[in-house]
This record gives sequence, structure tokens and C-alpha cells, in this order.
Amino acid sequence: MAKGSCLCRAVRFEVNGPFDRASHCHCSMCRKAHGAAFGTYARVKQSDFKLLSGAEDIAAYASSPRTKRTFCRKCGSTLQFLSEKFPQEIDIALGTLDDDPGVRPVMHIFTGSKAPWYEIGDRLPQHEGWPKA
Repeated sequence: MAKGSCLCRAVRFEVNGPFDRASHCHCSMCRKAHGAAFGTYARVKQSDFKLLSGAEDIAAYASSPRTKRTFCRKCGSTLQFLSEKFPQEIDIALGTLDDDPGVRPVMHIFTGSKAPWYEIGDRLPQHEGWPKA
């Protein structure tokens, strides 16, 4: 199990299952949502996610068709990436975790739109967009 929260701790949650497909996303929307060179997410099953507090403090922004990003209304912390294409899954912003998720990023995605001031310094695979299945 891994627990997580937003910056102000109004939103708290736990994940009772494995994390999968952790990646660093360099798309402009992730960069802006995180205020950083990239956002790091890992996927979990919806059924393994449990909101402990703060449901009323979660807001959602439709950043693109069929996609929402959630954040805390109080502190602005990025929380989740939700896709209608995969309704049984949630991509959790790994920076919100209080515990080690037991998974490490395996790739960089959307490097075609990465911040020009950031140089990727690791040897993880890089994909210009979504990785090919």
C-alpha cells in the first residue's frame, strides 16, 4: 500500500495495488500543470485507489478531449491524469506520494515537446509522443 496527499493535505488517498507504467511526460500540458520540466506518473487500477479525504477539494480540468487532470482546489497540487479511453485506470502524479510506490519510471514520453532548457540525462528510452504499443 502507498499513501499520498496534496501539498496542504486536504486531499489524502491510498493505493492498495501495484503501480504500473511509470513515465516522465514532457508534453506542454504536463510541464505547465506541474510547473516543472516534466510530470511523472504511474498507472493504477481504479479499484485499487481509495480517496481518504478531500473529495470536495478536488477540481478537474479537461486539458484535452476525453482527458481530465485533477488538482486540489486549496493548494493547486496536481493529482491525477484521467482518460476516458481507460476508465478503469488512474495515472497518479508520483510527486504526491508519501510512500515508495515500488516502481520506477521506465521511459520519457512526448520528448518532441520537452522544455528546451532541460537536457535528459538518463538512459531511459525516449519517445517523441505516445510509445508505440
